Amino acid sequence: MGILKNIGTLFRSSVNLEGHIDTEAAERSIRNNIYFRGPNAWILAIAIIIASVGLNVNSIPVVIGAMLISPLMGPIFGLGLGLGISDVQLVKSSGKNLLVMVAISITASFLYFAITPLSLSNPTELLARTNPTIYDVLIALFGGFAGIFEQCRKEKGTVFAGVAIATALMPPLCTAGFGLAGGNFGYFFGAMYLFFINCLFIMLATYISVKYFEFRQTEFSDISTGRKTKRVITMLIILFIVPSIWSAVILINQNRFEENAIAFIEHSKNYGKSIIYDYKIDHNDGSTIELSFVGEPLDDSTKNNIYNTASRYGINKEQLIINDHTTTDSVNEIELVKDIYDRMDQEIGSREVEIARLRAELKKYESTAIPYTQLSREIASNYPTVREVHIARGEGVAIDSIESSKHSTIVVLYTSESIDSDTQNKLESWLKIRLEEESIILLTLPANAQPLDSNLQN
Repeated sequence: MGILKNIGTLFRSSVNLEGHIDTEAAERSIRNNIYFRGPNAWILAIAIIIASVGLNVNSIPVVIGAMLISPLMGPIFGLGLGLGISDVQLVKSSGKNLLVMVAISITASFLYFAITPLSLSNPTELLARTNPTIYDVLIALFGGFAGIFEQCRKEKGTVFAGVAIATALMPPLCTAGFGLAGGNFGYFFGAMYLFFINCLFIMLATYISVKYFEFRQTEFSDISTGRKTKRVITMLIILFIVPSIWSAVILINQNRFEENAIAFIEHSKNYGKSIIYDYKIDHNDGSTIELSFVGEPLDDSTKNNIYNTASRYGINKEQLIINDHTTTDSVNEIELVKDIYDRMDQEIGSREVEIARLRAELKKYESTAIPYTQLSREIASNYPTVREVHIARGEGVAIDSIESSKHSTIVVLYTSESIDSDTQNKLESWLKIRLEEESIILLTLPANAQPLDSNLQN
């Protein structure tokens, strides 16, 4: 108990925040960093262009470097702080500066992608910023907690730079500028959706932390102004938090659907003489998955089988689109052959695992098998009076201790003459060495006694 008490004391002292938090200094710091004027505006524009170059050439280190120098977090923390302390003026000022930040960022990235001579044949890093997932929500939420903790603690460290990298606010703005420059509004709206999801959950983490740390609330000149302000703040909180929670629920459902769909595809590659060579998951108008088959057209019975299998993975019939009109002429032959080889490799791999398991079991069985014929000959040559040998292995259970059992080997000898106790003891010792078994039960019976197999038959 003493050790547990010491561990509990150590844990409480490790997580205790008393003496490490300075809310007044944190408030001053957040208020001072919400503005985008002068050097801040230019630094932001330069960082956006650097990040755009990194995304243009798919260079993650360049994007990370741009994140380190960008002053993006200030207005978002300002919004969370303003909502937490009921300061409408701070909320307005932070909101205006957030819009300024977005305008500067999109303009800078738009100008870069409009005039850049670099080609963009494989924009994987840009595409990754157009489709938010539940992981983006979690990163933004816990990144926001880390950021506000860094703002509040007395000894400042390097956490803030890490939060800027983890929450990745800058790449979506660059991708939005790229979408505008190329006239691709799917890129633009997808990137802006990801950016505002990040903003909402960083702001939500800030709001929760401000309430938890009990920041000083704004004082009002009269009661009516205070009540009006609190109503406005409540409406703003609902306006910001409800959409963020709704977005999180949607992303969770989409993520769950994708996991179920992939599991379904892995389980159901072949249907008769048709195979699934491609699939597409879409969340634009509800979550759907389109399966593309190659081979013979599917009959109604096979399609019903596919629907029933999909339902076991949580995929409704309305969410499953079957495209079985593809012929081998319209299929990329390289992809088709690759898919076939991949499935053959998986099948061969699973069979090799099963063969290895069976070989191990066989080897184990062979190592414990009794050489009945050889052992009988050895006994007969040393003990001529032995006429018949019966050997079996089994488990013995004591009546007074049924839960425990004892492994033993039973040897029954039918002899033409009785064997004295000394000979029987020697034979028993020899059997223990020969069979490598400590527990030997040796029984000797006269040769004219009824054999064990006859007793069993009767």
